[in-house]
Amino acid sequence: MSTGDKIRHKAEEMKGAAKEKFGDATDNESLQAEGAAERRAAQARQAGDHLHDAGRNARDALSG
Repeated sequence: MSTGDKIRHKAEEMKGAAKEKFGDATDNESLQAEGAAERRAAQARQAGDHLHDAGRNARDALSG
C-alpha cells in the first residue's frame, strides 16, 4: 500500500471517530452510528493495508 492510502485511511478513521463523538455529545444516535460505521470501515481498510504489507514483506524475505 502506498503511504497516501495509509494516511487517507487513518484520516477517515479519525473523521468517523469525531463524528461519533459529536453524535454522543448532541444525543444524535444516527450521527453516532454513522460515525461508528465510518470508523470501523476505515479500520478494516487499515487491516487490509497491514495484510498487504505483511504479504509483500514475506515475499521479499523469501526471494532475497
